[in-house]
Amino acid sequence: TSAYSSPAKSLGDPGITPLSPSHIVKDSDADDAVEQLYLVVVAIDFGTTSSGYAYSFTKEPECIHVMRRWEGGDPGVSNQKTPTTILLTPERKFHSFGYAARDFYHDLDPTESKHWLYFEKFKMKLHTTGNLTMETDLTAANGKKVKALEIFAYALQFFKEQALKELSDQGGSDFENTEVRWVITVPAIWKQPAKQFMRQAAYKAGMASPENPEQLIIALEPEAASIYCRKLRLHQMIDLSSRAPVNGYSPSDTIGTGFTQAKEHVRHKRQSRTFMVENVIGEIWSELEEGDRYIVVDSGGGTVDMTVHQIRLPEGHLKELYKATGGPYGSLGVDYEFEKLLCKIFGEDFIEQFKIKRPAAWVDLMIAFESRKRAAAPDRTNPLNITLPFSFIDYYKKFRGHSVEHALRKSNVDFVKWSSQGMLRMSPDAMNALFKPTIDQIVQHLSEVFDKPEVANVKFLFLVGGFAESPLLQQAVQTAFGSRCRVIIPQDVGLTILKGAVLFGLDPAVIKVRRSPLTYGVGVLNRFVEGKHPPEKLLVKDGTRWCTDVFDKFISADQSVALGETVTRSYTPAKPSQLVIVINIYSSEQDNVSFITEAGVKKCGTLRLDLTGTDASVPNRREIKTLMQFGDTEIKAMAIDVATSKSVKVGIDFLNY
Repeated sequence: TSAYSSPAKSLGDPGITPLSPSHIVKDSDADDAVEQLYLVVVAIDFGTTSSGYAYSFTKEPECIHVMRRWEGGDPGVSNQKTPTTILLTPERKFHSFGYAARDFYHDLDPTESKHWLYFEKFKMKLHTTGNLTMETDLTAANGKKVKALEIFAYALQFFKEQALKELSDQGGSDFENTEVRWVITVPAIWKQPAKQFMRQAAYKAGMASPENPEQLIIALEPEAASIYCRKLRLHQMIDLSSRAPVNGYSPSDTIGTGFTQAKEHVRHKRQSRTFMVENVIGEIWSELEEGDRYIVVDSGGGTVDMTVHQIRLPEGHLKELYKATGGPYGSLGVDYEFEKLLCKIFGEDFIEQFKIKRPAAWVDLMIAFESRKRAAAPDRTNPLNITLPFSFIDYYKKFRGHSVEHALRKSNVDFVKWSSQGMLRMSPDAMNALFKPTIDQIVQHLSEVFDKPEVANVKFLFLVGGFAESPLLQQAVQTAFGSRCRVIIPQDVGLTILKGAVLFGLDPAVIKVRRSPLTYGVGVLNRFVEGKHPPEKLLVKDGTRWCTDVFDKFISADQSVALGETVTRSYTPAKPSQLVIVINIYSSEQDNVSFITEAGVKKCGTLRLDLTGTDASVPNRREIKTLMQFGDTEIKAMAIDVATSKSVKVGIDFLNY
């Protein structure tokens, strides 16, 4: 058997063996007393395409203040949030964020701009990187690489400083970071490493620290949306089943279609917008009864995620019924289709070169596209014009030796024409075609979710997130699912997650039951049973025959976990005299795992309990209690030596193994 390499054998790790049948202990609500320390909750919605923050003072939780307006907004785009773009100097120091970064970069001379590091849409990297670590790189527009952790920390630090400055201006005295509880939202479908990465970046930005982790809550985007949707009054949403889709850009238009904003007082106070959230359950919610189910579809720039929740009365707590699912079907997919269309007309070789040689002009072109993208609607008949930057026209002539107009004429793309004012003229059908692949994927994915037994009898579908503003997406969802449930869109839908995240920070206990995204367990030794255990796992120690590498399961993937629930197991050292006890924690996406050597099982934590120097008169079978506390987006583990009460704690770590 020496040829077979087993983690347990190679480490010479004497290992632990289970002592007792497992039992579950519910944790008492010990953390309630701590809550009152923070004066304010600030939530940051760090989005793929745009970001923003909102806050609420713990003394008046019914007021949610959305950050002051940003300078430098784009035509046709509501600028309550700022683009998620960041600019570093050639020396790799933070320069600016948002519109400021974009505009400064754009105004640089091309000879200079190639030395500056400009990043946009970088959040997707956390979703797409399979083996994310603290060392993962991001690539700037000029092709240079920087550590992702640095960029995320810079961005969060920028928001931290902006928010503290606004709070200080409003209160007339300096606000300290210690008085703030921070909430950062992440997509529910992100894998654990990405969620942990966000926490590490926040520590680096100085929002909280490993010593004081509860100052920062990582909230899941659709959950935050769900919390906000519970507070909605009927006049604060659009019920698609009862009217044609409304393009939610200009509130004045929507008010004309029968909305009144009486309750959602929009107060222009020091440029920050204040939303009153009534401390009641909204009317829509009062139609929901115990056990009713609803689905929240959070469609943003990068990802779309879906969560199915069930109401638990009397307090209206939420219970997650089906683990979060979704994928990279955000509105970026539409930008990508536009880029493919440009490649088809002007040639992929040219577009690639243009992006590298004139990165600022490329950004300009995509901004022009963005505002037209927002004008797309199912019943639109007049064409959409997209201005081509002068340097695009100029560079194309140099590159190809003929004009842009010539390229359009000879390309066989008949629904995009050249207009004499220097614009690409797209027919509405051409624009709708750019949306189609992305919207089809969302509808397809939703159909699969609707077919799951847990999702039977869903009453409402809440469509939230920035992409939910698109009338094309609204219509597609209503057409596909309007007969099964009511499709509801909150007004100001792009801020739904932000406002819900503030409410979550004020009362984190509102979500009571989640689904575990992974199966967790520890590696143990069991007594070897002939015929049951594979012979290559046999390990003989001091005359005892052990089976190594056994995965002792704590919790299965997709199992319901109550918030704060603790699962406890008792182990004993396989060798009684052993004084350093090492417990390795493993995770897997599979439900049924027998051995830690199986494919897909990853180590994600180690508890090292050192009992040297403790009293030697311990019982000959030492009991080591191991606890795992689930529920929050983070998982904590602990090992206790029962005889001496010596204990060790560890947070589950997906980035450093």
